[in-house]
Parts: sequence; C-alpha cells; structure tokens
Amino acid sequence: MAEPTALTDTETDTDTDTDTDTGTDGKPDGAVVRDALGVGVAVGLSGFAFGVTSAGSGLSLLQTCALSLLVFTGASQFALVGALAAGSGPFTAAAGAFFLGVRNAFYGLRLSQLLALPRAVRPFAAQWVIDETAAVALAQPTRRGARLGFLVTGLSLYVLWNLTTLLGALGAGALGDTDAWGLDAAGPAVFLALLAPMLKTVAERAVAGLAVLLGLGLLPVLPAGVPVLTAALAAPIVLWADGRRRGREDSR
Repeated sequence: MAEPTALTDTETDTDTDTDTDTGTDGKPDGAVVRDALGVGVAVGLSGFAFGVTSAGSGLSLLQTCALSLLVFTGASQFALVGALAAGSGPFTAAAGAFFLGVRNAFYGLRLSQLLALPRAVRPFAAQWVIDETAAVALAQPTRRGARLGFLVTGLSLYVLWNLTTLLGALGAGALGDTDAWGLDAAGPAVFLALLAPMLKTVAERAVAGLAVLLGLGLLPVLPAGVPVLTAALAAPIVLWADGRRRGREDSR
C-alpha cells in the first residue's frame, strides 16, 4: 500500500485563480508543465537503478514491480531492498522503510490545504504524495499551478518509475555484480541535483546543510530511516537561531 499520508478535509477553495492559462500572479501553464515533466522524467528514469538493485538483492520480478506500483516512494524502496541485501529480516527491513516514509505524512498535511482536492480524488492523490510532487506543487505561487504541477509530476514519475523498474529488474542479470555499480545512490543523487538550485536564501542553505550533517552523523548509530526523520529537526533549529539573531539585532 502507499506510504502514510494525511490528505484531510480542508476549507472550501477560496483561491482567486481563474480558469485562464495563468493565475493572477502565477506562471503560465506551459512553464509549470515543463518544470513538472523535467522532475518527473529525470527522477523517473532512476527507477532503472531500483529495479537492478532490487533484483540483485534477491527479490523476484513480481516483488520488485509490486514495490514500485504499490509503495512508490524511492527512498523507502531502496532502504527496504538494501536492508534485505544486508541480511535483515523482512519485518526489520519493512520497519526501516516505513519510518523513512513517514515524512510523506507531513507533505500530505501541507498539500491537503494547498491543493484542496475533491474528497473522492484524495485517496488516489495520496499515492502520489512524495518528495518530488510536493517540491513541485509547493514551488507554485497559485493553487491552479500547484494542482497542475502535482498532477503532471505524479503522472509522469509514476509511469516512468514503474516502467524503468521493470526494465531494470529484467536487465539486472546482464550487469553482473550490482553492488559495484552503486546504483542505489542514483535516485537520491538525481533529486538532490534538482533540489539544489532551489536553495536560494541563507536560511534554506543552512537548513539543507544541517540536515545533511544530522542525517549522515546519526546514520551509524540509529536504525534505518530514523536519521532521515531526525534530519527534519534542521528546519526548526535554523528558524530558532535566525529568530534569536534577528531579536538581538532589533534590540540594538
């Protein structure tokens, strides 16, 4: 099943966007689609790496494809197959992947307010609440743009991720030792490359840097998935420090 999300009831859509090609302060629909496709295609192609890694970890073709179809969150999928390859039991591996996917619930809380989708659509939209769709949707200045970005990113990424997962699993045998290729790092590396240009302010860069330090520093001492959740503390820490700095400046 999909990672836990929180697409809850929201207020009636009071957004001022119109049904024209742009909102009052929004980007043209074509620009939103172009950006969303760029993310969807770039990250979707890294599903090949997951297919190869999963097959190399001993999962069958059916199991590999089921993970991409039903779980559909790359980091958790890589964590699961990596733990299985390292000798962990299935329940331990699944627990680590679950904790890593908990972050999607926080995306869902924000996206439920931003997208304000009809109730009948929310269970289907919940399947697409992942890093990439949240990043594209939240980057849009209007609700119309956010909905379009979420839809195009989710659709393109879901189709490509599952297609390339299948191709990777089928072609894993031709690559030999999959560990030597380091393909499990391909998906996160692609997402980081897409995310880096969006970090424009000092605070955003500080949050990203502290999150990396927390995640990597705690990786050897905490169970799989927990360091990523702990890295989320970077945002409130930086905001608290920035608030104190501004307070001192105002008191001078």
